[in-house]
Amino acid sequence: MMIERELLERYVAAELPGQRWFGANAVTGIEAVQEIEGKLTQVIVRGDDGSRYQTVLGVRDDGLLVDATTDHDLALSLLHQAMPDEDAAKVRPLGVEQSNTSLVFDERLVFKLFRRLPDGRNPDVEVTSALADLGFEHVIAPLGTWRDDDADFAIVNELLLSSTDGWQLAMTSLRDLYDRRCPPEEAPADFGFEAERLGRVTAQLHEALSEAFPVGDADVDSWIDDMEAQLERVSLPDDLAPAARAVYEAVRSVDVGPAFRIHGDYHLGQTLLTDLGWYVLDFEGEPARPVAERRRPSSPLRDVAGMVRSFHYAAEAALRQVGSEDEEDRRLAGAWERHVAERFLAGYEGYEPLERLLPPTETRPVVQRAFELDKAVYEVGYETAHRPDWVGIPLAAVRRLLAEA
Repeated sequence: MMIERELLERYVAAELPGQRWFGANAVTGIEAVQEIEGKLTQVIVRGDDGSRYQTVLGVRDDGLLVDATTDHDLALSLLHQAMPDEDAAKVRPLGVEQSNTSLVFDERLVFKLFRRLPDGRNPDVEVTSALADLGFEHVIAPLGTWRDDDADFAIVNELLLSSTDGWQLAMTSLRDLYDRRCPPEEAPADFGFEAERLGRVTAQLHEALSEAFPVGDADVDSWIDDMEAQLERVSLPDDLAPAARAVYEAVRSVDVGPAFRIHGDYHLGQTLLTDLGWYVLDFEGEPARPVAERRRPSSPLRDVAGMVRSFHYAAEAALRQVGSEDEEDRRLAGAWERHVAERFLAGYEGYEPLERLLPPTETRPVVQRAFELDKAVYEVGYETAHRPDWVGIPLAAVRRLLAEA
């Protein structure tokens, strides 16, 4: 059923700005409309941030125009775009997401509809396909895709049963720690062992990425340009920006090692622990950064920095979750963060084949600190826009990293 253009324009203008996955403030125009199977209408719009966004609409039996991911029959039609021969009896949303929408079919398939469409291939499809072709066992190989010659619209993966994401495991560990008030390594839910295993998987991931994509000399100037651009996009207190630039500039004078394609948005929420070990998810990169930055070869230490920042976020988020302002709990939060970071780095740096892809031991702290600071600055911008009451978490990290420089 073809939906009238005027109705489409009213719908996207009213509904899209309120969606969590829509990163712009307003729709500036419709770029493409395509009718699919006589049931669905794919609409690609441009936001006032310059990005392209995708929504797929359909008309329910009661005549109401809705997002196709919210209706069972329409969602099944969506699945058929990536896997025409598949059928399913049940569908449910995977959970709250910020940049895409995922549906679970019959507790065995996960259909992910990409909402922000980059120019060219979607990095998640591109990278996971390349890693799966290499035989890397810690990613979920695509079972189907919906795409045309210019863009990837959706991907289907197997649902990993009995899996828990790294963020939830960290939250469990921290709640147990705050309850028992003992050294982190002595707590029954100690996360140290799994952090070390995750570090080793991360090292193996970087080794596989270096085989799947070209390895070359680092373009340090472009790295610092990206960091400076991010700094310009974020409002930091006046005393912090000059000090941050000095940390970035220090990278120019040291050996940073080679550069290659990395994950680009690596944190606990991008990992799953199953009976078979750790899996790494979502290679799209940070959604608030331009796609060109996300695809640019970088140091593997950028991913390491992202995970280390995630440990700090977990510790602080758990304090908020339990509603504690106790000084002893805050001390335990810091101890947990240091403990799991040390175990993670032990697993990562202990993987000998990785040595050729890392900066020399003596320059690693300079490079990693710059990437940690860049990540914390990015987080300040994100929290300012989406969760202003959380901005103190990354801002405290910015101040700490500058004090350590």
